[in-house]
This record gives sequence, structure tokens and C-alpha cells, in this order.
Amino acid sequence: MNLLECQVGLALGLILVSPILQTSSAIIAKQLEYEKVQLLTAEADRALELIGRAIRMAGYQNSATYSEDIKERIKESKKVDDWIEILKGQGLHGSDSIFVRHELSDGLDLDCLGNALTVDRTENHLAYQGFLVSRQAFVQKGSEMHGGSLICQALDRHGRLQNISLMDGVQHLSVYELPAVSGLQRLLRVKLRIADGHLLERDFERTFATRNLL
Repeated sequence: MNLLECQVGLALGLILVSPILQTSSAIIAKQLEYEKVQLLTAEADRALELIGRAIRMAGYQNSATYSEDIKERIKESKKVDDWIEILKGQGLHGSDSIFVRHELSDGLDLDCLGNALTVDRTENHLAYQGFLVSRQAFVQKGSEMHGGSLICQALDRHGRLQNISLMDGVQHLSVYELPAVSGLQRLLRVKLRIADGHLLERDFERTFATRNLL
């Protein structure tokens, strides 16, 4: 077999193999995209569930411990104008923020950081949880950003506010109230827009009903 025959054979082989390689590359790319979507979905579901859990707890009052003294302290506190506070468009990229307060139940309550809520993690006997979108940590100013961090706010053992990032790549957080269906609940729709910084961008939204507020 001379050189020309080898070149012709190699060319024919490449022609035959090329579609297979292209198909394999497309399958691998689709698989990677699928895995990224699954990861984004899992992170979004976790974040939304934490926000929903806080919304469901908002306004809870423990009748066993709700004394007149505590009631007066809550009333006098300027920080407790409402059990649910929504700030529109004040976060990164015009994102909304939501803050909730509630008393402690007789069971095991957890904050958005996974800490068991105790009296020392309250202010004026109220637990506090907040969610907002902020600039990602460790990103220098002027650098390209593909989204912010979803921040969870809660009180530490000394009643001081602490911020922990729940997830990165958050493009936008929106929170808006829907008309009440039964008149006995407040309905809040929470929407997260998340991107991986390359090609993927997905919206995730869920609607939550309060349990303790009219």
C-alpha cells in the first residue's frame, strides 16, 4: 500500500467516523447541560423551601409564653412594624428582599442556616429571618459578574445579625403578594432567576401561604 492509498483510506475513515464523533459530542454536551440543570434545580428548590418555611412561620405567637410584658415590648419595638416585610427592588439587579419575624414554638424550630432557634437567638423574643440578593463575595469590583448570592439573614447566639450565602448565580429574586383566596391566608409568590454564568438561565417560582397571618 503506497502513501496515496493510505491517505485515501484515512480520508474515507474520517468521513465514516465523523458523524459518530459529532453525535457523541452532542450527547456529552446534552448530558452536561442536563446535569447542570438538575444541580440548579436542586439548589433552587432548597432555597425556595427555606424561604417558604420562614413565610409559613411568620407571625406565629406562642399562646403559652405570650405574656402582656412580651406583647408590650413587641408593640414598642420599631423594628416590628409587620411580621412580614418586603422591600421592593432594593437588592442586587433590582431584586426584592423579604424579612419575617415570629415567636418560638414549643417544638424544634430551625432558622434558614439550620440552627435550632432558642431564646438567645431572638430579639424582643422574636426570631428573625431574612432573604436578599447581594454581590458575590470574593468578586473584585469591576470584574464580570454572572449573578449575585442569595443571602440568608438570622440572629446568632448573642442576638446579632449574621449573613450566610445560600447559593450563587442568582440573577434576580422577586416576591409579591397575591390576592387572598379564602380570606384567611396571605399568599406570596417567590421567584428566583438563576444562571450558571455560561449558557443556562432558569426561572423557578413557588407560591406559599402564611399559616399565622390574615
